[in-house]
Amino acid sequence: MSTAPVFEIDPQAFWRDPYPDLKRMRTEAPIAYVPQLGATLITRRDDIFAEEKRVDVFSSDQPQGLMTVLMGQNLMRKDGAGHAAERKAIFPTVSPRTVKDVWTEQFHAATAAILDGLEGCAGCDLVRDYAMPVSGEALKAITGLTQITAAEMDRVSQGMIDGCANYAGDPQVEANCHDCTAAIDRYITERLPQLRAEPDHSLISVQDRAGLSEAQLRANVKLAISGGQNEPRDAIAGTVWALLTHPGTLARARSGQVSWLSAFEEYGRWISPIGMSPRRVAKRYERDGITFEPEDRVFLMFGSGNRDEAVFANPEAYDVDQDIAGAVTFGAGPHFCAGAWASRALIADVALPMLFERFPDLALDGETEFGGWAFRGPLRVPVRLG
Repeated sequence: MSTAPVFEIDPQAFWRDPYPDLKRMRTEAPIAYVPQLGATLITRRDDIFAEEKRVDVFSSDQPQGLMTVLMGQNLMRKDGAGHAAERKAIFPTVSPRTVKDVWTEQFHAATAAILDGLEGCAGCDLVRDYAMPVSGEALKAITGLTQITAAEMDRVSQGMIDGCANYAGDPQVEANCHDCTAAIDRYITERLPQLRAEPDHSLISVQDRAGLSEAQLRANVKLAISGGQNEPRDAIAGTVWALLTHPGTLARARSGQVSWLSAFEEYGRWISPIGMSPRRVAKRYERDGITFEPEDRVFLMFGSGNRDEAVFANPEAYDVDQDIAGAVTFGAGPHFCAGAWASRALIADVALPMLFERFPDLALDGETEFGGWAFRGPLRVPVRLG
């Protein structure tokens, strides 16, 4: 382990609300070893931004990491030429042009159908009834797994992210993750012959045409599902909640004074649906009097960096007027999120404006509870539709 100061947490309290502990770490021990997580946490924004690029020290290649063990070695768990080659292979699926020319129209059509299904309902849970299917239908199209339901996409995604955050080693969580990855493998096997006969822009199809091995293809599809379902789902429902609890900002967004993109990106800074990214220490390294040893586990705490008092004027608040250019919501450096353009289009161009246009009297109808620190979002957002 590193020689960083030890900082103890209550794991359950940290899951419910990590921000008080993270604030104390930034002040008292910005690089701290947390025994309950078995990792050294880097919590200040500028440190995260700098160290994420130092891949020769803080490596994404983690052969014994939970994601690699449970899902296979995807491009996110590679550095250097290997990472760059696979990122180039998937680019035709997630490029800004493909998002604009191919996916956005499909996002609109699927979201309109979901909104049609909510017509006549007095109320709903925005996470379960809107954000989940909107995210799921988008991910079905992007991955190429169009034969499954949005609910099944959500199930296998949640099972994998629970597995990847299972640092306590719960055997039931691990078993469920294995069940979900096996299901995805079956779905990919079903679709591969069809996509070889009729190629398209989907992730399965472009990887296959680029000559990636099936093992690489399958691992990268699992990666896309593990991040491409829960994060847009939670960001859609969470941004709606943020706007409904800040009616002045919502009014400005409706009038066009504030863009839907700004509303989403400020929520992403404030809550950080991706709360951290793990790294393996590849070689001995010293920083600020702290020594990191090879094979140490390090967590880059995006959720903390995005609330750094030294960077943001109003870090603890949802404030669309503050400068958030320093946010690390989608990461930084070579591992900047490849799905960022698709997420922005789905959330800011489709899910938010279409919901508020269809239901202009949308209002909260009960308490909203949040959970998570590695991945964070609302567990439910009960609303009245009109």
